[in-house]
Amino acid sequence: MFDRAYRQRLEADLAQWEADGVITPAALATIRVALPPLGPGIKIPVVVAIVGGLLIAAAFLAFVAAHWTELARLARLAILLAGIVGAHGLGAWFGRAGRPVLADLCTAVGSIIFGAGIALVGQMYHLGGDFAGGMLLWTMGALAAAALTGSRGALAVALVAASIWSSMRVVEIRDVPHFSFVAIWLIATGLALAWNSRVAAHLVALAALPWWIATALAVGLEPPFVLDDGAALLFGAGLALAAAPWQRASSAGAVLSIYGAFSLAGVATLEVATANDLFRIHTGAVSQPLWAISCGVAGAIFAFAVAATTRRAGAAFAGIAIGLVLLAAAVSTPPQAGEPWLAYAFELCAMLCLVVSGMLDSARPRIVAGWLGIAGVIAAITWAVKGSLLHRSMFLAVAGAVAIALSLVLNRLLPRTRE
Repeated sequence: MFDRAYRQRLEADLAQWEADGVITPAALATIRVALPPLGPGIKIPVVVAIVGGLLIAAAFLAFVAAHWTELARLARLAILLAGIVGAHGLGAWFGRAGRPVLADLCTAVGSIIFGAGIALVGQMYHLGGDFAGGMLLWTMGALAAAALTGSRGALAVALVAASIWSSMRVVEIRDVPHFSFVAIWLIATGLALAWNSRVAAHLVALAALPWWIATALAVGLEPPFVLDDGAALLFGAGLALAAAPWQRASSAGAVLSIYGAFSLAGVATLEVATANDLFRIHTGAVSQPLWAISCGVAGAIFAFAVAATTRRAGAAFAGIAIGLVLLAAAVSTPPQAGEPWLAYAFELCAMLCLVVSGMLDSARPRIVAGWLGIAGVIAAITWAVKGSLLHRSMFLAVAGAVAIALSLVLNRLLPRTRE
């Protein structure tokens, strides 16, 4: 999808450059020959076929569930096996016919039927009540299907099942992070890199978020502080991968950094919004786990290392944004008797640095994340429960005056360019 949009803009630019005489027709032809061919896009008939396939899969599962008690055990197993084999067989046929999207869909449907089969067989033979273990088995089956067929849909099914499995284990063990999920996540990351697929990279990056949320809620501390460390690690690691010389790692890192930037903006807003006694779980000192602190520090180190090796100011500002968010968490722990003005200032500066980082690196998602973070932090400061609105208005007025003064100074110091 992203490559197709880029090629459309490139074709329009090439036509304009040729009309303006910037490039010759021969150079234009050479550029077009050098461009790799685009894969087949998802057209309306394919979309209709996808919806039809999902409806058929849902009808199959509903039919089996409705007549489950009326069927003999061998018949039940045969139906489930036929559904799995039929879906994967149809996927193989579509793959040979040059229909990769439909082949991917069939593999995903087969993985869904496999998960439903695990639940139905467990109910049929009265197996143990370890539902989380069943989700792990479903994860392994869908992950194997994804590895064997290259199906992004099967990878999505595997990551959803793994997230449910991890969340259930977190509820069971309490106060201890479920690090076993990380192994599944790393395997999925390896597949995304091997496939060089942005879709798979988005799935992997998205799957990291529920694990951090469940972990933050499970360790029994202040959730925003642990989420700060997770967002910092995702953002910093994404920047480091994006700066790697290998195209596969660079593409996946760019995707991961997007989710990290939006996560950083989200936790900054959440931290300001919960910086009062109404939302505080602990009234005394809160000691963050060492592993979480290490993750946050590692994210900042990754960002500054990218800035040092690539000489990019945008990465340096990203590292400053990460550091300020972590410092805001540190200065607001334990909760102060009055307003945490220093934490508010750190969060605002962090989001401003995030916007500047995106502008310097021409990273539009980072710019959007920074602006959303600024809006969220200002809204949280204005409407938080604790403190008076008069003091908050004075703080925002001072912050605005400082920002305007800084902009005037920068306007004189920085070289001006023509638009």
